[in-house]
Amino acid sequence: MHAEQAAFQESDYFKEKSKERYKIEAKNSELKHRHGYDVASASGLFGMRLQGATTIFAVNLKRIITLMREK
Repeated sequence: MHAEQAAFQESDYFKEKSKERYKIEAKNSELKHRHGYDVASASGLFGMRLQGATTIFAVNLKRIITLMREK
């Protein structure tokens, strides 16, 4: 199993995807640290889904506004 994982990490697919990983991690960090996505604000699955949806909506809205100001 270890040799299989080592071979996968040497593949072009893995190297290509790992170069883009930092972008995803930066966005996850923003969601957690700046928008309160690190701790559930409500109990239950519905509350967590609602928090996730509103948090992601707010971040996307911020991005849209930033892009509109650049034009």
